This record gives sequence, structure tokens and C-alpha cells, in this order.
Amino acid sequence: MTLRRSRLNIVLSVLSTVRDGAEKPTRIMYATNLSWKPTKRILASLVEQGLLSEFVGTESKRSRKRYSITEKGLSVIDYFKKAQGLFEIDVVLALD
Repeated sequence: MTLRRSRLNIVLSVLSTVRDGAEKPTRIMYATNLSWKPTKRILASLVEQGLLSEFVGTESKRSRKRYSITEKGLSVIDYFKKAQGLFEIDVVLALD
């Protein structure tokens, strides 16, 4: 049986994927293992919250949306990584 990911895990996965260099929505979708509609909703939500910025790529004749992470988005990733580290320490101490 597989466990479902929480919305927080999905959002952190999207932020990390964009931080690691994925700009295009389809690349983000594949890297985070999401379908198209949830990917669009999450990206729009993250842009609205100021965690991602949206811009139009102009490499080809067709202009498409691209995403980059903001300082606020980097802070969110850092905050939850630290919180996860604290939790893992507590679990180890509880098992001893």
C-alpha cells in the first residue's frame, strides 16, 4: 500500500524542483509526479503567495510560462528542512 503525500509535501517538492532548475510547467509536473490540473493549481497558488515568480520565456517563437523561486520560497524550504531535522532528532532520542 502506498502512502498519500500531504499538500505540504507536494508544495515543498514543487518548490525544491523549481529551485533545482526546472522552469517549465511540464518539467515541474514530471519531476514532482503530479498530473496536469493539480500542477497548474499549485503553481498558481504558489505565485499568488509570492513563493514563485512567473515569467514568459522567449527562447523559441512560442512564448510560454516559466517559473523561478523567490527569496520567500527559499525561506520556506529552509524553514521546513530545519523543522524536519529537529523532528528526526526527537525521534532518534525517543527510540534510545
